[in-house]
Amino acid sequence: MALIIDGKKISSEIKDELKAKVSMLTRKGTRITLAVVQVGNDPASSVYVGNKKKACEYIGIESQAYELPEETTEEELVSLVEKLNNEESVNGILVQLPLPAHMNEDIIINTISPAKDVDGFHPQSVGALSIGQKGFVSCTPAGVIQLLKRSNISMEGKECVIIGRSNIVGKPMALLMLRENATVTICHSRTKNLKEVAKRADILIVAIGKPYFVTKDYVKEGAIVIDVGIHRNENGKLCGDVDYDDVLGIVSAITPVPGGVGPMTIAMLMSNCVDAAL
Repeated sequence: MALIIDGKKISSEIKDELKAKVSMLTRKGTRITLAVVQVGNDPASSVYVGNKKKACEYIGIESQAYELPEETTEEELVSLVEKLNNEESVNGILVQLPLPAHMNEDIIINTISPAKDVDGFHPQSVGALSIGQKGFVSCTPAGVIQLLKRSNISMEGKECVIIGRSNIVGKPMALLMLRENATVTICHSRTKNLKEVAKRADILIVAIGKPYFVTKDYVKEGAIVIDVGIHRNENGKLCGDVDYDDVLGIVSAITPVPGGVGPMTIAMLMSNCVDAAL
């Protein structure tokens, strides 16, 4: 029987640990504040922002919401971020992506102070990760590491294949797996013989953005499969990048969609917020 890795349960454990930590910090006079900036009213972004606010409330982190109209200029957004950088009471700044088409996301990410970059997207945060220095780590890959650790799955010496090379998941995921002493291969749209490469993996992490892409033809018997994708299928049901039903019979552990990696992203964001205040 495959282990179904329960991201909801593990993220709840992390949030409870953080709640206790924040309560202790508050008693000592340290308040933690996250500024959340959303431009426009993209429905998916609004759901994510709402979930982040709820998590803050549960843990005891104060959240400041900045809901800006779609027509806000890039200059106005830069000005707001710079103002938040200079506010001592604000520990973390999160600008919800994607931004409207008239804004350059790189400029906005670069404007956020690395000391308040709780999303872990600033080049300085990414650079620190790449050379093993302290800094904020992108929340989804950090969440995957916690899922594996808290499921008592050792990464050391394992062959890890990551399908997807995005700046937000694939690349930082590879660096984190290296930190855990795994042997790492990154695959992408130009990879030849993808099935054969994926089938070598003891741990297969899929972040390719294509529903049901990975079938059992890609998976070695007894492999651990982490599905980072999230989509709605033609029936409106949530699904991942992995054909869950197809691979379930041959894996030793797997994350479901929903309820796997998804809840961990917000838990790790909250963890970064607490770290920002220390």
